[in-house]
Amino acid sequence: MIFQSSLAPRSEMLVGQRMELLLNLLNSSNENVAEVAAHVLARCCESVEHQQAIVDAGGMQRLVTLLSGTIRRREAALDGLAALVKNNPQLSLQLAAMEQGRPLALIIKFVKDKIPRTRFLACMCLANISRSCPFCYPQEWDIRTSMLAVIVKLLEEPGQVGEESPIVLADIVANNEELQRAAYKFDAIVKLSALLQRESLPTKQLEGILMALAELCSRLEESRRQLLDQDPGKNAQAAIISALSHPSESVRVASCTCIKSLSRSVKNLRTTLSDERLVFPLFKLLDDPSPVVQVAALSAVSNVVLDFTPHKSVFFQCGGVSQLIQLSRSMDPMLRLNAVWALRNLLYLADMAVKEKVISELTVSTLTSLIHDPEEMVQEQALAFVRNLVYGSVDSVQQVFAEESAILIAVERQLCIACRPEGVYVLSNIAAGNELHKEAVMSFVAPVSQEGRNPSPILRFLQDMSNPQLRVAAVWCVMNLSYPDSPGAVTRVARLRESGIEQQLQKMVDDPCLDVKDRVKTALEQFTGLANV
Repeated sequence: MIFQSSLAPRSEMLVGQRMELLLNLLNSSNENVAEVAAHVLARCCESVEHQQAIVDAGGMQRLVTLLSGTIRRREAALDGLAALVKNNPQLSLQLAAMEQGRPLALIIKFVKDKIPRTRFLACMCLANISRSCPFCYPQEWDIRTSMLAVIVKLLEEPGQVGEESPIVLADIVANNEELQRAAYKFDAIVKLSALLQRESLPTKQLEGILMALAELCSRLEESRRQLLDQDPGKNAQAAIISALSHPSESVRVASCTCIKSLSRSVKNLRTTLSDERLVFPLFKLLDDPSPVVQVAALSAVSNVVLDFTPHKSVFFQCGGVSQLIQLSRSMDPMLRLNAVWALRNLLYLADMAVKEKVISELTVSTLTSLIHDPEEMVQEQALAFVRNLVYGSVDSVQQVFAEESAILIAVERQLCIACRPEGVYVLSNIAAGNELHKEAVMSFVAPVSQEGRNPSPILRFLQDMSNPQLRVAAVWCVMNLSYPDSPGAVTRVARLRESGIEQQLQKMVDDPCLDVKDRVKTALEQFTGLANV
């Protein structure tokens, strides 16, 4: 009972004689004692260190021995083994290879046992092995498909098995489109949606349902459509949104994750969820006391504002932008990262009014600080933000020249430190502007000093064979600078040629990246055409 609590002294149980006593109890002739000892061991597997300590003391072998015992012993053993290998590739592989695969074969056999709890625990154990160490045992695909059919049926089982089956389903299909498609065919979404509409669901079951739906809808449009379109009363959708205000932190996170997956379906979400119903409760979570919930909410917001113009409007009205900007200044790097990511998506294909509102509130100084953030991932998102800021009209491009071109200078300095595709795309978008904008980029791409021409930074990007996206961005920049219809194109091409750009492009005509190859062809055609002017 004590070890059901997160406050239980797990580390203290694994020290000295206590561990040995607990392991000896697994061999007790009293079935109740052996069962409870196995469950306590399972609750002690909170970290990799805990798991390894139990295995080093012989815990895995003793649990495997219990698999051949009575129903209660084997179920306790399955519970213990599932906890022992969870998120641990090394121990998963060790269990799979143990005794020439005999324990693993026994666990696989239990998937089709007549007792629901045994089937559930066997599925949970195998799901943990597969997720930690994919393809570590033969015929894994067939076995996981079989597990999937079993766990979907167990969703409707009463009691603890039904309550815990959704989270195991989520683990089985995680990051696997083929298994997600198989679950769709097994009507997993229909069953989960029906469960979601029940009143007073246990917290653990609600969290599992939301996480399972999040996984099932993360990649497949047909899954998202099934959940959104086949919910005439919108009861399931209402339950997902309602969960945003649930007392449990883990449920709030799961709800955000589910909304993130559903918001990848632009058409469906726009037509089924009203702006206020979705955006207002999501916005409130940006101020949640838990940083974990805040990060999950930011991740959902990033998707919601990406291509939902009505949602962007509501987001402004409810003060969401101000909250994002405040979080972009957080000391927590994960909050900063996800806040900047959301702001970046807010600017995607945004009109000039939205861009002006965001940059005026964010301020140029904050943006330049984010471009030079200590965390590389924050730097990358800040550069992507600038890329979206300057995309489109000449007025959009002009914004990086505010305050003595502070934003452009920050981007160029960052590109001198590291090769960043997003930074090169910023230059490319600026180069698509007017003549003054193109010349500003030229001063970086083909720099000139009193001693003569300096090596071109863009040449370094074109030569980087480790990053196709960087080469694509660099060629786009050259194309925009050499656009034939712009007045100064002839002069710029001459300067680019002197900097060795054309010679490098000629070496790239057979680039292994098709996108690079196509862009290079266009760029060289522009160079050739302007040479004859």
